[in-house]
Amino acid sequence: MICAACGEWADAPAVEDSVLVCARCGHREPFRRLPMFAVTGPSGTGKSTVCRGLTKLLGDRAVVLEQDLLWVGALHEPDDDYASFRRIWLRMAATIHQSGRPVVLCGTVAPPQLERRPERVLFSEIHYLSLVADDDVLSKRLRARPAWRGWDNEQRITDMLDFNTWIKKNAASTSPPMDLLDTTTATVEETTAAVADWLLARLP
Repeated sequence: MICAACGEWADAPAVEDSVLVCARCGHREPFRRLPMFAVTGPSGTGKSTVCRGLTKLLGDRAVVLEQDLLWVGALHEPDDDYASFRRIWLRMAATIHQSGRPVVLCGTVAPPQLERRPERVLFSEIHYLSLVADDDVLSKRLRARPAWRGWDNEQRITDMLDFNTWIKKNAASTSPPMDLLDTTTATVEETTAAVADWLLARLP
């Protein structure tokens, strides 16, 4: 987001059609506005596991990334709903898009956390697929995780179940809406294949 002409940093990028415009000097350069794909949902629904298997099924059609790779340091701050974390991922994805391949970002996120960021203009659209599961299955999965992951905290599990409920109730009314995929009884292979089918039907 640094202007190639004047070197100014754009905190709020400006895009007109498929052209990136510098607000300071007016320099214009071509910019690919591709769709991005967010595979989201509560912890324990299978996002990370699916992420590992998607590359083989998608081939070179998309770049699949695990959101938690950047869950570090200064980005791990709750200010404005982790704004720095969300914005850096949008900038990263938009930069990758310039190679011509769309990004599939796997990790917990709700549409408002991306849609209201200044970087949203860098994408033609963002598609959301949320994995969900029955509460009892989800809580068992979380409690079975290794101790270092911190799921021995009952309040944390309760919060995740509340998020699971929120998604089921509100998926159709978010802007844009989220598609749902229930992973309660599905195998890892079945879930991964279903996510790949959803992506392939929407990839440019």
